[in-house]
Amino acid sequence: MPGCRKLGRKTDARKAMLKGMVTYLIENGKIETTVTRAKEVRAMAEKMITIAKTDDLHSKRLVLAYITKEDVVKKLFDEVAPKYADRNGGYTKITKIGPRRGDAAEMCYIELV
Repeated sequence: MPGCRKLGRKTDARKAMLKGMVTYLIENGKIETTVTRAKEVRAMAEKMITIAKTDDLHSKRLVLAYITKEDVVKKLFDEVAPKYADRNGGYTKITKIGPRRGDAAEMCYIELV
């Protein structure tokens, strides 16, 4: 796992949350979350896109081990990864949108470039 942020959760819950957020990001292209979560999601999403750029069976199995929805994996290999074929990293962008009303946590959008 890239990064060392614990995000206030135990290991299993943190991994499950990041898997879900990466899946949702690739599925929809943009999510709203806190800045610290977005930084962790960015690391894993960029890793998944880099793996998907080599379109072979081994890379599909690696991505399927992390992303749980098969239709999202298909979208990643068919649409998202070919779009970034000539790009070496930097597939996501984090845009800060200000504090959250309830607890003043710094919120942001993370989106695929």
